[in-house]
Amino acid sequence: MTATLTLSDIWHPASLTDYKVHFARWNGETHPLHVLARSMDEWRQWQEWHPHRDDFNRPYIFSLAQVPEQNDIWMFGGIWAVTGKGIRADGRPHYQVQLTGELSGAVARLNLHRIHRQRGTRLNLENHYAHFIITEVLARRYSGRAFPGYHSVNLDFHELEGLVRNDSPDWATALSHVKGVYLVTDTCTQRRYVGSAYGEWGIWSRWKTYIQLGHGGNSEMVELLRDHDLGYCRRNFKFALLEHMDSRTDDNLVIQRESYWKQVLDSRNLITGMNAN
Repeated sequence: MTATLTLSDIWHPASLTDYKVHFARWNGETHPLHVLARSMDEWRQWQEWHPHRDDFNRPYIFSLAQVPEQNDIWMFGGIWAVTGKGIRADGRPHYQVQLTGELSGAVARLNLHRIHRQRGTRLNLENHYAHFIITEVLARRYSGRAFPGYHSVNLDFHELEGLVRNDSPDWATALSHVKGVYLVTDTCTQRRYVGSAYGEWGIWSRWKTYIQLGHGGNSEMVELLRDHDLGYCRRNFKFALLEHMDSRTDDNLVIQRESYWKQVLDSRNLITGMNAN
């Protein structure tokens, strides 16, 4: 029987009372794991956020990102030194932090199990340190979840952005050489847009334009973004693959299937849709 491996088996801080642990959870808009996968600069901002209380009142932060749909699994996000405090442009205080070299090789690779259902997210490490069980150490840095198969592609903008930025090999390989029909849903308004990729465009290349621009050149979506920025897309857009086809498929068939899905999903409706034709 394999013995349980704990955090205390691989990391021995000189003083636990120098550390706070940050249990970063979904904030209502974004999963922290997607941020960690996408950008360490954005992840740093999650450590810098200053609530009403002075929660990060110790020299170091042991940061963790909750793994979606696995509430008791947390991915290690680095150890951050609290170097000071500053004031944002809106007048609110924020922490100034810097990533340390401590456990640097485990950042975005180490998964820990810890049951933590309390509301608090910034807590004293000594109360949790002995309870962290190592569940997995990834061979390489986490860049997003594995490709789930063509019939299970359903992503929010945040997750797709991380996969695109990291040029995730399995996703890029699977979606670069297929044509197909996809659905973009604005979860704020519940309006839907049906699009397609054909010609020289693979699904992957087509979706990369959304990450860059927020829209795919569709007039209704372009109009929407006149009043919103890319942050609106990050908060509200979801992408689903409706159909995929071999790259040798005739473009006319792809266009026919796109028209079919527009009819099925009523995406030309002025109230519920964003397809202009």
